[in-house]
Parts: sequence; structure tokens; C-alpha cells
Amino acid sequence: MVDKKKPTIGVLGIMQELYDKTYPKIVETQSNYVKDVIKELGDIAEFKFIKPARNRKDIEEIVETYNNDKEIDGIIIMMLTYSPGQRIVPALKKNNLPIMLANIQPLPSVTKDWDMELLTYNQGIHGAQDNMNAIVRLGINCPVVTGNWKEEELKNFVKDWSLAAQAAKVCKNLRIAVVGRMPGMGDITFDSAALLKKLGVEIVDESMGKIYSYFEKVTKKEIEDVKAENAKNFEIDPKLKEDQHNFAAKFQVAIEKFLEDNSYDGYSIYFDSVKDDGRFEQLPLMAASNLMAKGYGYGAEGDALAATVVKIGHILGNNGHFTEMYAMDFERDSVFMSHMGEGNWKVARKDKPIKLIDRFLGIGDLNNPPTVVFNVQPGEGTITSLAPLSEGNFRLVVSKGEVIDSENYSNVEMPYFHFKPDTGVRNAMTNWLKNGGTHHQCFNIGDITRRWELFAKMVGIEYVRV
Repeated sequence: MVDKKKPTIGVLGIMQELYDKTYPKIVETQSNYVKDVIKELGDIAEFKFIKPARNRKDIEEIVETYNNDKEIDGIIIMMLTYSPGQRIVPALKKNNLPIMLANIQPLPSVTKDWDMELLTYNQGIHGAQDNMNAIVRLGINCPVVTGNWKEEELKNFVKDWSLAAQAAKVCKNLRIAVVGRMPGMGDITFDSAALLKKLGVEIVDESMGKIYSYFEKVTKKEIEDVKAENAKNFEIDPKLKEDQHNFAAKFQVAIEKFLEDNSYDGYSIYFDSVKDDGRFEQLPLMAASNLMAKGYGYGAEGDALAATVVKIGHILGNNGHFTEMYAMDFERDSVFMSHMGEGNWKVARKDKPIKLIDRFLGIGDLNNPPTVVFNVQPGEGTITSLAPLSEGNFRLVVSKGEVIDSENYSNVEMPYFHFKPDTGVRNAMTNWLKNGGTHHQCFNIGDITRRWELFAKMVGIEYVRV
């Protein structure tokens, strides 16, 4: 099981010593203000706040401390009073964490009873201007949000940025296992060294033999545990034979142990690699669905980029779902989404059972693989492709739209749904193609486009919404 935790964010609250004599309680007052903000945002992330930074030395020490803290995903800057912008420059030149500026102040409105003390406590805007000018001139990516710190709009932005920061940090240590690649498939071909350099994602070529070494050691209890979980989660087809289910469960345990022992965050197995090995009776489709539901990245046919984007989708949107665009439906203004039989069943619609079926599959020339079948929950959704470009560059191609409520397709023995892009299927598909969007994608429930955009800017890759 992959543990999911809230992002951890360091708060850099900046003020200066100029006002100490006039307002002896200013440090305490502004510290309490930061703590109030942290409490208000507590559902979004875990926050760490050391003390107000009142001079250049404080700023440098706090930023260095956050950079040395392995739990910190990013730094939020808050202006507690005016502070000269040049004081932040040395610290940020050494900083390796994503930063953002929360342009907020303790009180939301200027009233008649305000005096110089309240004006001093709420004067963050001109300090923000001075410090952001310095940040802009440094060429550092620093998103800004302005607003009342108790309003949902601001909270939502901080949440999106925090998750993007967490995903960017996770990427620096991401490892994806690949077992074979479909020959001639163009958009899964890329410079793995460039991906490592740009995002920090390491792609490792592995063998079915290594997975088989785990397969041999799976116990009967481990098989029964998987089957018991399936019984809780799925409506199991009575035609599904016990030996088929046992083999699929054994295969799942073997893959999961292989991933755990070798510190992999996701994987991709080409179906002919399974067939050509000669020791496996079926393709591991059930394993792919259940392991995605546990938080692993997944891509089919040796697509390491798809496995990467699904893993990132788990962080940005809770449950990344592997899929592809099968056919356009011009009457519904939608594209029909599905794949061979792998899908994260945690995005399934709530009002219908998720099925585990006995399913004939000619691909791979092996026995029937137990397959998880469901329709995706209707509502807002986001589809994302991590597309390889020339000269070692990458682009996120993103489409936001609606999963429309559709009838059951009893002959489609795979996870499926209709996705209606906000820009219309004609415009969306044309622009998807023009921007090199790949034929394997990650789907997430809800609108998480801003999170993808923030993430792309953090890691230095292109972002296009179609």
C-alpha cells in the first residue's frame, strides 16, 4: 500500500525590527496572526512556522532550515510588515523548494477605528511589492494569491499549490519499472535521461524473470487475502473460475512485492513480455486495477510516461486513473474513454456495482484474465498527458470537461466513460493532436487543471490546456 499524506509547508513570515520600540508587542501579535492563518488552513496541509524573520540573517536561517527538512514540500511567504526586498535575495538564491507569496493581511477591511498601530500590522502589501519585485528579477517562479485568508478562494489556491509542491518533490525520487515496450509505439519513446534531469523520474528496465522470482514465493494466505479484498470491493462474476482468480491474485501479490522491495512508485508491463516469458497463464489486468487503487502509477505497453503521470495524478487529484481515447461521439460531443482492462476502480460511479468478470481477451494469446469493469462517476473531470517533445523536452497537455451520464455498455468489458471536453470534442481533439498529446492519459475526478499548471511551472515543463 502506498501511503498518502498531506503536504508539509514551511511558512516564512517576514517583518523587520524598525517598529519594535514603538510597538513592543508587534512580534508576538504578528506571530499569533501567522498561527491563526495556519489553523485556518489546517485541513490543507501540515504547516511549520519557526518564528518571524526580522532581518536578512533570520530569512537565510529559516529558508536553510526548511531546505534541510526532508518533510518540507514548499515555502509560503507572508509579509507581516514591510521589509526591504533585497533582504530575501541571498536566501532565495540558495533555495531549492517551490515558493509562493500569500498576499494577505490580518484584517480584511480598513475601518474608522484604525490607528497607526493597526496600519502597521496590516501594511503587508507594499512589503509584498518590494519583495516580489526582487523575486521577479531573480527569475524565480513564485505564484501569488491575493485575498482574505478566511475565504475559500484563497484556501483553494493554497491547496492547489501545496499539492503541486508535494508532487514536484515526489517526482525528484520517483522510480518507474518498465518490463518491455510495444515495438514501434512512438509516443512512449523518449529520452529517459532527459526525464531524470527535468523531473527527477528514474526509469528502470526490468524483466519478467525478476517478477517470476516473487511469483514463486507467494503463499496461499496471500492469495486468499487478495480474494477476500476483491469480495469486499467487487461483484464477482459466478463464471469466474477459482483457478483463474487464484492465478490473478498470485500475480498481483508478486508484482506488488516486486514494486515494494525495489522502491518503485509505478510500473508498466508490455503484454507480449508476459506471453513470451512462457511461465504466466494470463495478463495481470486485475493487478493493474488493484495496484492503481492502492496508489501506484501505471501505464500499459511499456508506457513509462503514462505510469509517471498517473502517479502524479494520485497526488494532485487523489486517484489517478489510466485510460485512453477510443472513439469520438459527435452526437454527445464527447470522446469514449477506455483501455484493455486496467483502471483505478476508485473513480467508479457510486450507484452501480464494480464487477470482476471472467473475460475473454485475445491479446497476449493467454487464458482469460479476470478483469475489473466499471463506469466512471459522472461529473467534472480532468484528462492529462505527459507528452515527449524534441530535444529532451516535455509538455503537459490537459483537457477539462465532464464525465457524462451514459447507459451501460454490456459488450464493453473494460472500464469506460464518455468525456465531454469544455471546449467541444472537435476543438479539444484537434488541439490535443496539434500539441502532441499522447494516446495514453491520466484521468482525475474534478477540475485539477490549476494544480497541473502549477506543477508544470515548478518542474520547468510546458503546459497546454486544450
